[in-house]
Amino acid sequence: MTATTAHRTTSGTVGTAGRGVGQLPAVGLAELVEEAELLTRVDRKYVIDAGTLESLLADVPSGTRVLEIGGRRDFAYVSTYLDTPDLLSFHSSGRSRRRRWKVRERTYQDTGGNWLEVKTTGPRSQTVKQRLAHPGAVRDGLSSDGVAFVSGIIGDSPARSLHPVLVTSYRRTTLLLPTSGTRVTVDVDLGWTSLQTGRDLERGRLAVVETKTGSTPSPVDRLLWAHGHRPVRISKYGAGMAALHPELPRLKWHRALDRHLSCPSTPLRRGVTP
Repeated sequence: MTATTAHRTTSGTVGTAGRGVGQLPAVGLAELVEEAELLTRVDRKYVIDAGTLESLLADVPSGTRVLEIGGRRDFAYVSTYLDTPDLLSFHSSGRSRRRRWKVRERTYQDTGGNWLEVKTTGPRSQTVKQRLAHPGAVRDGLSSDGVAFVSGIIGDSPARSLHPVLVTSYRRTTLLLPTSGTRVTVDVDLGWTSLQTGRDLERGRLAVVETKTGSTPSPVDRLLWAHGHRPVRISKYGAGMAALHPELPRLKWHRALDRHLSCPSTPLRRGVTP
């Protein structure tokens, strides 16, 4: 993968989640947003073998629906993360500081559209996401509108020094559970590119399952617990940066790195300029 790659199409991996949800009824985007936009939520993340998805998803609660747009049930995402020269976002997130944040541009490859998103941590470890439609790419930094938007959330000084450092890509399937306001995302075909070194990391046989709920664990959380899976501390940004930059501290992601993302000798991509 290069920094501008839309997504990979690894045979047998991209469709794994799709096969598991093929029999579920569909839900449209407007209804999903109305019922479970969850911009303020509690996130629980699980890293599992993508090959087990089909059997796990076969046991989701009756009444679960899957997001479908234009006949598709999985969608390619590319996110470009921005940070300050001293990687303030990386370090504050990895040390679980009270005032921590992430800034990214998210591109929806299959359905179109770019959003500038800022995620912060609120009371009781709730994730708060605010976003702004952002048609321009951030590879050269934020637009003036982008700076103004981000400044209002994290402050003017860090906002003005942000620059892109990491690109992530994956394919996502989204489930809407019958319990009110509960959403589950399943990400497969995972990849990362460092914009500082041009190094790549791919983990095509892993899946990240994330439940997005209020304070109460969802039925899918309990389903995963029953199969021996427990929430893990993993951030696509933080763990990806630590994996691709061994000079950085591993911080709270060290277990996830040891088990899933260690890459002691990731090669430099030819033709990629750091």
